[in-house]
Amino acid sequence: MTAASKDALPAELAAYLAAHPATRFVDAVLFDLCGTAIGKRYPVRDAGKIWSSGVAFCAGITTLDALGACWDVNGIGFSDGDPDATSYPVPGTLVPVPWAADTAQVLIAPAPPEGEAGWWFDPRAILAGVVARFGALGLRPVVACELEFYLVDPARDAHGRVSPARPARSGRAPEAPRVLAFDKLDEWAAILAEIDAACIAQGVPAGAATAEYGGAQFEVNLGHVDDPVLACDHALMLRRIVKGVAGRHGLEATFMSKPFADQSGSGLHVHLSLVDAEGRNVFDERTAQGDRMLGHAIAGLQATTYDAMAIFAPNLNAYRRFAPNQFVPVNTSWGFNNRSVSFRVPAGGGAARRIEHRIAGAEANPYLVMAAILAGVHHGLAQGLEPSPPSTGNAGEEADPAMPLKLWTGLDRLEGSALMAEYLGARYPAAYAAIKRSEFEAFLADVLPREYDWYL
Repeated sequence: MTAASKDALPAELAAYLAAHPATRFVDAVLFDLCGTAIGKRYPVRDAGKIWSSGVAFCAGITTLDALGACWDVNGIGFSDGDPDATSYPVPGTLVPVPWAADTAQVLIAPAPPEGEAGWWFDPRAILAGVVARFGALGLRPVVACELEFYLVDPARDAHGRVSPARPARSGRAPEAPRVLAFDKLDEWAAILAEIDAACIAQGVPAGAATAEYGGAQFEVNLGHVDDPVLACDHALMLRRIVKGVAGRHGLEATFMSKPFADQSGSGLHVHLSLVDAEGRNVFDERTAQGDRMLGHAIAGLQATTYDAMAIFAPNLNAYRRFAPNQFVPVNTSWGFNNRSVSFRVPAGGGAARRIEHRIAGAEANPYLVMAAILAGVHHGLAQGLEPSPPSTGNAGEEADPAMPLKLWTGLDRLEGSALMAEYLGARYPAAYAAIKRSEFEAFLADVLPREYDWYL
């Protein structure tokens, strides 16, 4: 790169290259409906174009299904001629990609159509619209995500099934339940350390890593931030980090809700509090309004959860996670320091008092999950709703018959929800349902191996 071309670089890129002179490529990244990282990889000599003229690709990219198929929903894709949208860098997101030598990445977001706040079918823009509603209440959400995942052996058995990864050091079988066990953390210490280092390099506020119930299953906590869109950026960056680091070690990482029928599922738990203009937590029980505001927020979640189930559980596999007595919600219960409920108020209080939303599967789109959660909280506050009594025992013994625990019933409920249309956009619930129905129909189009076992 010549001195003249360096002088023409945008300031953020020029400063980055000065600190990382060996950089050869810059990935311009955004995330699709399924949370898959997509975009373009630029040689560093052309990377300035990301900032100067943006990155153009089809506007409907955020409507693609799990296989990357476009179903022309609401005329997005084929009927409208598949027009481009131009995306530009999100300031402050240019970071190294530690698992890919000499590569950097920057998050990009599509510029909105003229006169619009954002593309109506862009999950990131939908979340930003829901967050903006809290300004009129004088409140700001403070949120954090927790993600569970499995490390798996990429080799498949004769039936196409995968198994939990086996550590290099000898020890107990990988399927053995060793929740919170340090020997399990030690067995996978190298990968977990690389994940943490990559998070530091990319500015992702990773905290504690814990061994979960399943074989080679772990959870990484992310720090609380007062920008829900940024929190979801962090969650999706973490998913890419985990997959990238696992790949360097010859493994795969999966955020499927239920990759193994006989082991625990993986969730996306969201922690939420609300602060006022002075930064005070309005859920703080030491204040006159603390219990009342917490109750309104929980009641709003109780009122809207079933309408949003197809967002929290976006595919057939996600519904395998829901079962009684599995510490996975099967109703809209809530309680204090109780993991059997949907909406848990963790131990401790005061300025740290918060709600833990425990319903979503780990593969769900964080932008849409967060938008649906905040929609429920806002609805509860705006309407002054009152919650049911808190659960004091095992609230997960029996599923609520009204809870949509099949993909097709969840999609029907979402499509017919006036509340979700109010918060996510008038056209979006039906469009999302159409995409997911098309994906499900394509999934069922081929003969499944079990059909031969059962019906041949």
